[in-house]
Amino acid sequence: MERRRRGGILSGPVDGPERARAAYPDVEATAGLRVVHRATGMRGAVIRVERDAAVLRTPTGGERLFRLAPGAFSVDGRVVSLVRPQPTSASSAPARTASGSVSVGPAPAKVARASRILVEGIHDAALVERVWGDDLRVEGIVVERLDGLDDVAGVVRAFAPTAGRRLGILVDHLVPGSKEARLVAEVTHPHVLVTGTPYVDVWQAVRPHVVGIEAWPVVPKGRPWKEGICAALDEDHPGALWRRILASVESYADLEPSFVGAVESLIDFLTEEG
Repeated sequence: MERRRRGGILSGPVDGPERARAAYPDVEATAGLRVVHRATGMRGAVIRVERDAAVLRTPTGGERLFRLAPGAFSVDGRVVSLVRPQPTSASSAPARTASGSVSVGPAPAKVARASRILVEGIHDAALVERVWGDDLRVEGIVVERLDGLDDVAGVVRAFAPTAGRRLGILVDHLVPGSKEARLVAEVTHPHVLVTGTPYVDVWQAVRPHVVGIEAWPVVPKGRPWKEGICAALDEDHPGALWRRILASVESYADLEPSFVGAVESLIDFLTEEG
């Protein structure tokens, strides 16, 4: 009894929050931090902390709330306890990239990985670069153009993906019954991930109000989509309109969630360990 009063091995709880907190290092849940919620396997980037929970941006571009329980998350493969960030002054708050990640400053680009992201065309590549360019350089991921999906299965075979040489493919108009859906259905490989959006063209991935319109115009079937959009918006040249659209994008918040989720999923797939 005397030993118990003095703090023997049974003097306190064997398990419980105190022990759990001691077992896992604390990591501040700063905005942009990429984490995995261990219980659900959900990957995402921290957006903010609300009371005793972290709000994550999910691979689909939405938001989900997860309780800040001890050991509930992993960061870079390490089990951690996320904690509320310490208050900082506005001048000392970390800078953010256009994707919402914490900026690492003017760091040199990492040597390119063998893995690649393939996009359909130059406009897709430009939009990905504008928002995720800093992140891709830090991660060493190169974005390449397919210039069409007609031979996507052949491109995958020629690339010869492996566990250390993965391939991510971003597709426009990936909806049931579309030509794009039929073409990518031929791609079945464990080291290839295909994501996409329902939009006819990547222009539609930019939220209309960002461009100064209420909604993207509806183009009649049979008319080239870009031609129809230019006519509806009183612009003579597609190149000039695209430059205006691209210049209006400042961050991921200016893009539709489905596009953000599609790109984030590809980056996660190419950078995950194993």
